[in-house]
Amino acid sequence: MTQDWRRSPLAADYTVDELMVVTLADYFQNDDQACNGMASFIPAAAFMLARMTHAPGLVWIASSVGLDPRPERIPASTLEAPLWKDSIMYLDQYTGFWDLVLDGRWITKFCVGAAQIDQFGNANNSVIGADYHSPKVRLPGTAGLADMCSIGKDLYYWVPDHSRRSLVEKVDYISGAGFLEGGTARDQLGLGGGPQVVISNLAVMDFHPQSKRMRLKSVHPGVTPGQVQTATGFELIMATDAPPETRPPTCEQVRLLREVIDPASMRKHGIR
Repeated sequence: MTQDWRRSPLAADYTVDELMVVTLADYFQNDDQACNGMASFIPAAAFMLARMTHAPGLVWIASSVGLDPRPERIPASTLEAPLWKDSIMYLDQYTGFWDLVLDGRWITKFCVGAAQIDQFGNANNSVIGADYHSPKVRLPGTAGLADMCSIGKDLYYWVPDHSRRSLVEKVDYISGAGFLEGGTARDQLGLGGGPQVVISNLAVMDFHPQSKRMRLKSVHPGVTPGQVQTATGFELIMATDAPPETRPPTCEQVRLLREVIDPASMRKHGIR
């Protein structure tokens, strides 16, 4: 754990991917347990940053295999062995991991990336188009997304390309359950947990406590609420009349990301 980050001034020189990593890292605390899926460079960097700064006790299962991994840096894949090098224990992906996540006491937070996310936090990573069997685009598929979104986990979304294609009024197919039709729909099915926040390259969104519709929480420096709304495929609720700016990273957080955690800049994949 580095101590310098507490005294480090806010950075003037940072990129939006670094802002996204730092913002996501702030949501992970010392007694949390979290995991990531495939192509999850932003979450993996956020877990590593949190553990090097404010949350050294964060328990991380890398890609449902490596318990408390100690990679030297972010590798070229978040679903291969270099990420979980030197883990304190390896889990069988098809048995041991699911024994843990299906026990409600463990692995309470999951990071979600998807091609489409709608106003109620439902995620689509299956198909684009009305006909599932003859879609316009066939996407990579759900992997464990459907399961992880339905077993009481707190869900943290990241969106590298905030646009009307990625943030849509209604997903074409629900690969991962958010708040479904909104309101109490998720609770009525006994799913528990659910979407907590959406961190994009433009802003930070959360969800209204009653309607469960997505609302604008903060805008990144240099971005206006109007720009965020224009890039969104549905009407955002405004948390305040004048949403604040997202807090920039500190100089030490930027240094850790560039020099220690991710010198190959894998976190930049997909960022617009």
